[in-house]
Parts: sequence; structure tokens; C-alpha cells
Amino acid sequence: MDTFSHAFWGRGLFGYRGHPWVALFWGAAPDLFSFGLLLLVRTLTLQFRLDVGPPPLETIPWWVFINYDISHSFISAFTVIGIVSRFRKDIAFAMLGWPFHIVLDFPFHTRAFFPTKIVWPLSDFTVDGISWASPEVWFPNLAGLLILCFYRYRKR
Repeated sequence: MDTFSHAFWGRGLFGYRGHPWVALFWGAAPDLFSFGLLLLVRTLTLQFRLDVGPPPLETIPWWVFINYDISHSFISAFTVIGIVSRFRKDIAFAMLGWPFHIVLDFPFHTRAFFPTKIVWPLSDFTVDGISWASPEVWFPNLAGLLILCFYRYRKR
């Protein structure tokens, strides 16, 4: 799933209790901790390029793969959320956009490009999912976001 969709799903589902920006951030956080950091590094080192499509895997630094596995694991997400919930239950609820991000990525990433290891480091189990960029996933995603947005708007 694309990072913006994750952010909006996080905000729509978990940001209605008073922390919309926290929920928006945590909905996108797994991608920000991996690909966002890569974008920042490449921008600061003047290596940023606008390419169409995913980059070749051999051009991606090793640490992005590790960050991706850590940030896209339920183990990491629920450990951090559990710690935060001891001090701030309201923020912890908004952070549930993080595991929901993982739920969305698991079936919509192929094994060819960053498969989601949902219980890493306990297991490297993945599925060969349907790419989120395919129309049969992309259009229902947009429709779902529009329905959620309309619902939240009407509830206010």
C-alpha cells in the first residue's frame, strides 16, 4: 500500500479520539522508518532521483531491509504500543495505525519487492501477495478511504 493511504487509514480509523495527527503519523510510520529514511539520506547526499516504478533491489542499502522488517512486524509494533499504553493510553490508541499498516501490507506486497514479515524476528514467513498498485487493489483502497472519510465527516 502507498504511504499516503496508510496515513489516511490510520487517521480515519484511529484519529477520531483527539489525536488525528498522531494517528496519521503512525499509520505511515513503518514506511517512514524504512523508505522515508532512505529518501532523507539520498536527498541530503544529493543522490535523489525521480524514477518511475520501484528501484532495483541492489540499489537499496542493507539497512533499509532491516528497518523494513523491524517496522513491519507485529512484534515491534505491539511491544512499542504496549510500552506507550502504560503511560498514555490515548496516544497508544492513535498508534494502532501502525499494526493496521502491517495488516494492509501483508497481502498487498509480493515476494519480489519487500514482502512483509509480520512476526519478524520470530519468523521470516511471508505471502506472495497481490501488488497494491494493481487496479483490483488500488481502486477499492481509494473507495474505502472515501467511504471512511465521508463517515467521519458525517459523524462530526
